Order: sequence, then C-alpha cells, then structure tokens
Amino acid sequence: MPELQRLRPDHAPAVLAFERENRAFFAASVPDRGDAYFADFDARHAALLAEQDAGLCHFHLLVDPDGEVLGRFNLVDAADGAAELGFRMAEKATHRGLATATVRHLCTLAATDYALPTLHARATVANTPSRTVLTRTGFTPTGETLHLDGQPALAYVRTAAQRAVSPA
Repeated sequence: MPELQRLRPDHAPAVLAFERENRAFFAASVPDRGDAYFADFDARHAALLAEQDAGLCHFHLLVDPDGEVLGRFNLVDAADGAAELGFRMAEKATHRGLATATVRHLCTLAATDYALPTLHARATVANTPSRTVLTRTGFTPTGETLHLDGQPALAYVRTAAQRAVSPA
C-alpha cells in the first residue's frame, strides 16, 4: 500500500526518477519544469528541504512499498493558517483514486499537524483530473479566473470545516 512520506534528503534519487519518467505526461497538463530543473536538481532538492525546515512549506511524496515515487503533494507558502496545495501523480498511478485519497489525508494533516486550516489550489481549465480531485476533496471554486503558464485556470479554496462532497 502506498504511503505518504514527508520529503527527506534520501528521497532525491526517487524524486528525480519520478520527474524524468513523467516529464512528457506532466507537460500535457502543467507547465514543464524546464531543463534547468533537472540540471540543478540536487541544489533544488536541498533548497526545498531548507524551506521545509523553516516551516515555509511542507513537501510530501506518495511512495510505493518498493520506494518508487507515485506522486508529489505539497503545501507551499504556509503563513497565517493557510497554504497552497499542489500535486502531481505519475502517469501509471492515475485513475486509481490515489490522488483523491492522498489529498484528503493531506488536508487533515494540514489542519491538525501544520495548523493550516485553509488551503488554496489552482488548476488549469484543461486539467480535468486535478479539478476533479479538488472537487471530490471539498475544494470549491472561488470564482476567480486566472492564467497558469498562459492557460486559463481556476482558483479553489478549502477550509478545515469543509468536507469532501463525493466518494473517492
């Protein structure tokens, strides 16, 4: 059974493999990280860990029993009881309910462990799977429209008092 783990230094090789193996899949629905991300991966990973240690962000991985990363689930810009949720799943791990279950779990952790009762999220209009996960886990559209990497997107919000509105 996959396990949600807080990002650690020893996760670096598995995260890099996850990002490389799924790069084309991700680029179809979210902005590409660019070649510099991969070239400077070790420094970037260290910087994320420093942000996490400072309490600015909370990074998590969904890891299978063999240590392979199936997804990344991040709470960034944590301040004043709120943070922004971002997530991405490996192509081979989609359509199994894992993203929905993990976002639900992370919403609980955000409120109970990190004192973040309010979560914000954004997803491009074309990214139907992410928008579905957000809706299933109790996020509601704010009515704000914006652009992510030049694509129309929607903003969402969820408070700890909100509950998921449909089954996984």
